[in-house]
Amino acid sequence: MSRAANEAISRFPVPGPDDLPADLAERIAEVADKSGFVPNIFRALAWRPVEWRAFFDYHDALMDKNSPALSKADRELIVVVTSAANDCLYCVVAHGAIVRIRTRDPQLADQVAVDWRKAPLSVSQRVMLEVALLLATDPAAVGPEHLERLSAAGFSQDDIWDIGSIAALFALSNRLAHWAAVPPNDEFYLLGRVRRE
Repeated sequence: MSRAANEAISRFPVPGPDDLPADLAERIAEVADKSGFVPNIFRALAWRPVEWRAFFDYHDALMDKNSPALSKADRELIVVVTSAANDCLYCVVAHGAIVRIRTRDPQLADQVAVDWRKAPLSVSQRVMLEVALLLATDPAAVGPEHLERLSAAGFSQDDIWDIGSIAALFALSNRLAHWAAVPPNDEFYLLGRVRRE
């Protein structure tokens, strides 16, 4: 059962479906049709439509693409690891669900959220997460040697930019989720948990 409709999903105003600009309402309806529910972050940020559009446009530009070395699943792993370091329950739970779906692995998201160093990852994924985590937690410590390590691990310049941009965008997202106290939807906890035969 989903969180009660009247239970707070933000410390700030949450517009009702009839109060949304048409483009936001359409996008939110598409997400609900695809997933079966509306992620709380969509509703929580909707009271600021201009910022909502900018946030999700940048999100989509970074997260909705694959490259040979940086898959959609890898992008989600960055989100889970950096969000765990920022203690962002919403992003760890929501993007952990996406990791489970994209990797078809019901355990990997939990493993990387708790201790990615012990998770069954490739060498390039380990380098990717180590550098992304450094940017998320100690950005001034990032130097040219970290970008060189990513390049040596097989990432292109575009991939390297994306790795840093994902860590940066979700540092913003983590802080917004904390600021507004957005809880994860109950539905996220179960997504991708049971392998389909």
